[in-house]
Amino acid sequence: MPPSLGGFFEVTAKKEKIHALESEMAEPGFWSDQTRAREVSQRAADLRKGVEVWETLAKDIGELLEYAELVVSDGEAEELHKQIPIIEKRLDALEFETLFSGAYDDHNAILEIHAGSGGTEANDWSAMLMRMFMRYAEKKHWKVEVLSESRAEEVGYKSVSVRVAGRFAYGHLKSEAGVHRLVRISPFDAESMRHTTFALVDVLPEFEEADEVPLDMNDVRVDTYLASGHGGQGVQTTYSAIRLVHEPTGIMVTCQNERSQQQNKEAALRVLRSKLLQIEIEKKRKELEHIRGDVKSAEWGNQIRSYVLHPYKMVKDHRSGVETQNAEGVLDGDLDAFVEGYLKGQVVSKAKSS
Repeated sequence: MPPSLGGFFEVTAKKEKIHALESEMAEPGFWSDQTRAREVSQRAADLRKGVEVWETLAKDIGELLEYAELVVSDGEAEELHKQIPIIEKRLDALEFETLFSGAYDDHNAILEIHAGSGGTEANDWSAMLMRMFMRYAEKKHWKVEVLSESRAEEVGYKSVSVRVAGRFAYGHLKSEAGVHRLVRISPFDAESMRHTTFALVDVLPEFEEADEVPLDMNDVRVDTYLASGHGGQGVQTTYSAIRLVHEPTGIMVTCQNERSQQQNKEAALRVLRSKLLQIEIEKKRKELEHIRGDVKSAEWGNQIRSYVLHPYKMVKDHRSGVETQNAEGVLDGDLDAFVEGYLKGQVVSKAKSS
């Protein structure tokens, strides 16, 4: 294997980032901000894990090549053949990691689900999607916390916003942004009619550092109100919930999950910065569309994926063409095939446009 492949996996850049994070961790007062300290420590641990995986694999491949020279000369290649599939599987995993080459792929993610029209049926579909993403996060050993939610009267959500913290969380979940379409026999229909329901999923990278996305607080109106739902003993007894309104754009962000008003404000500011960056990215995308003229955005009604539970079972991604008949598995969080298909499609699109 060429020594330069280590550069392909950005090992040197990762080591430099680890050094920077370790320097920050060594500063006096680092643990005074517990939330920030945990995030930095986890980021450093994730990077160390990535470097360790590559260096261990590189060492194993080197030893395997040396062993190959010996067994080939002796005519005993059985053990060599046993090792090759193992090495190939590990290389495939590393190849998948190289797909996370976006500017913010290594960030945590803010994921929002909004029910479409359809009342109870649509609200239940939002709850099903919420469960699907929660199960996917569990499989990845990510941490999920609810930032805000608007529960429906009967079942499910009108909208819900969560923070997903973990290695390449945004890199994985950005593939889920768009309209998700469900076709099934509604459990809420006495006549057992087939219903088509939509939900909109929005995914943003979370920004930990204030200077990543500049924000003039003079443009932000801060409202406080009684929290409801998550939050512990202080719920509905103190004005800990926060609503931020960015007056130039009209963007509104709420957070009520944390116990204190300050914690809710900090979480809401991270979401607001993410939304402001999304606006800038969208502006640039539209400028490119104007030049290229052939790219369609994921507007409401342009579903990215369909989940058909009746009259047959099929989940199909309309962008990558990836599909499966194991609809139950997908709704139980088996999303890797769709994530990989989307990311590979993005690589191909970039290559064609360059």
